[in-house]
Amino acid sequence: MKTMTLLGMLLIGGTFSTFAQKSEIKLNESAVKWTGNKIGGSHEGEIQIKSGYFELKDGDITSGEVVMDMNTITNTDIKDEGYNQKLVGHLKSDDFFGVENFPTSTFVVSSASKFEEGKAKVSGTLTIKGKTESIFFDLFKKGNEYSAQLKVDRSKYNVRYGSNSFFDNLGDKAIDDIFILEIKLVL
Repeated sequence: MKTMTLLGMLLIGGTFSTFAQKSEIKLNESAVKWTGNKIGGSHEGEIQIKSGYFELKDGDITSGEVVMDMNTITNTDIKDEGYNQKLVGHLKSDDFFGVENFPTSTFVVSSASKFEEGKAKVSGTLTIKGKTESIFFDLFKKGNEYSAQLKVDRSKYNVRYGSNSFFDNLGDKAIDDIFILEIKLVL
């Protein structure tokens, strides 16, 4: 009887291990840093993650979602408080991310390759300002920490301010369409 019970437990346990396990992102240990470039300089800051998870099967990602709280966007390179808050207010305005109407931006995993030597290829959809576009990037894993650098074309998300894609004759007032998100997620 003990042999049957042990065999049954092993079979049930083995069955459960083939299903994906949902792992929540540790918000206080995870971070999103942004960098925007313009002629003659750049600005950088952070955005807090509101929620997120990965579903993992045998250590590989099968699905997932990361939600960023756009109301938390900050600037970390401007020391003058007045100018800093002016820039942050502008980033939150409709000229950029329109956070009053679009308080979150979301990335959803569509597919991911198996990790090989700590690296996987991930594809998914990124929604910013109500616009959803496909995006692809390399994801690096070290223990329970995942990191990636996303190069995002803001013109695809109707973030037009200072963009040569929408306006002529901006000269040295032009802002690059590509901004960078450095992402660290801890499960």
